[in-house]
Amino acid sequence: MPRRIAAALLLLGPLARGADAPAPPDLAELRGPLVLAGAGPLPDDARDAVFDLAGKEKAKIVVVAGAADEAVLKAWREKKPAAVVLLHARDRKAADDPAVAKLLADATAVWVAGGDPEVMRDTVVEKEVRKLHARGGVVGGATGDPFGFLTGFVVAPNDAAKRLRIAVANRRGSVGLGIGPGSAVVARGRTLRVVGDGTVAIHVAAGGGRDAATQTATAGDLFDTFQLRRAALNRAAKEPFPPKSPAAPVVEKGSLVIVGGGGAGPEIWKTFIELAGGPDAPIVMIPTALEDPLPAVPGEVAALKRFGAKSVEVLHTRSRAEANDPKFSAALLKAKGVWFGGGRQWRFVDAYEGTLVETRIRAVLAGGGVIGGSSAGASIQGEFMPRGHPLGNTVMAAEGYERGFGYLPGCAVDQHFFARNRTADMTGLMKLYPQYLGIGIDEGTAIVVTGRTAAVIGKTKVAFYDATAKPAGDTDYVEVKAGERYDLKKRAKVE
Repeated sequence: MPRRIAAALLLLGPLARGADAPAPPDLAELRGPLVLAGAGPLPDDARDAVFDLAGKEKAKIVVVAGAADEAVLKAWREKKPAAVVLLHARDRKAADDPAVAKLLADATAVWVAGGDPEVMRDTVVEKEVRKLHARGGVVGGATGDPFGFLTGFVVAPNDAAKRLRIAVANRRGSVGLGIGPGSAVVARGRTLRVVGDGTVAIHVAAGGGRDAATQTATAGDLFDTFQLRRAALNRAAKEPFPPKSPAAPVVEKGSLVIVGGGGAGPEIWKTFIELAGGPDAPIVMIPTALEDPLPAVPGEVAALKRFGAKSVEVLHTRSRAEANDPKFSAALLKAKGVWFGGGRQWRFVDAYEGTLVETRIRAVLAGGGVIGGSSAGASIQGEFMPRGHPLGNTVMAAEGYERGFGYLPGCAVDQHFFARNRTADMTGLMKLYPQYLGIGIDEGTAIVVTGRTAAVIGKTKVAFYDATAKPAGDTDYVEVKAGERYDLKKRAKVE
């Protein structure tokens, strides 16, 4: 089945992040896989997923059922795992039998084939299943999510849209997951994959000026659970994003160097180092947008040193707890410049949004320092962050991942702009959110922002989109070439 990113629901939908911005959601990846099926016969793909994730021929599967019927084991035994046993949880006494612990101690998968989930609540069965999942074992069933592993989701083993809407409306900030007959979802880490011949309904409630939305997914569709939850929580927030009237695009203190990717040239690097205070200025480089494993020496560190920077320290973590540790970000207290590297900008959000690291970076700018970055390191600097979907960079407005760090208020910054023919993408974004000033920066090109002025330096040009005015000519943007300037507040080229 081909890999597909299911994002239609998420073409919806960041107020500059400051001291009054809402706290980011507390999200965590699943420690073990989940396979949740709808009513009726279990799809072959779902059974295969349980078998494969549990260790294939080494799998030890415990099937939990409300009746002592060995027939429920037949299809599992046909897969030829190492072991398949039946756990008859007919009542709370049976579910609390100490022998259950021994039965589940060596299991690599538990499949809940039936019975009342409430019977197992707070029993030995639940305790041992949680232990199994914590060590990476597979948990699944056709009874919803009986142990509540999929935090923030309302899971129903059917796709009855009306019932799902009611359930989600009663749990603000949650996501509805209606699994239809003949279908299932396989959840690993933070990704949901739809399998089977049926359909799955993904539902989020109305909020933040948006209507309730239900998306029908079929086999092969992929979803990111963090993105779905962030979207639902944003709708339930007191001040959901984006605002109707963003702040004016003015950098009150310090400067920004925002590069369109494709490699920064000598002029850009030298400008950044000069704005930081010269070769001796302490600079922090953040490569977190890259996927693991990171290079021993990020390319931006080598470039900074090649063009004269003598003091460059790398700051990187995936742990929000570490990002809140004062010792971890101590280098930012003396930094005069911060550089965000390329990659995928949502990784910056996951690691640093709302943490002490983000607060200290903002303090560098407030103290008259400079913040720079290229590609992902460019888009993260705007108030609105295009292409933030964790499953791909083609979605311009991924609800839940729209809020950038807002060093440049009132703007949406895209990169690799003319090199990758992205002009129409920004046109579409401006139709959705005309309150923003759209900025498309070409490769090898940068804007240097001080106050309300953006000076273009580097190889080519930058496009500025103002949806409130029609530029002269055939395009819906104003081109500003290297050596020219643009007044961000006035939304006009400086002649």
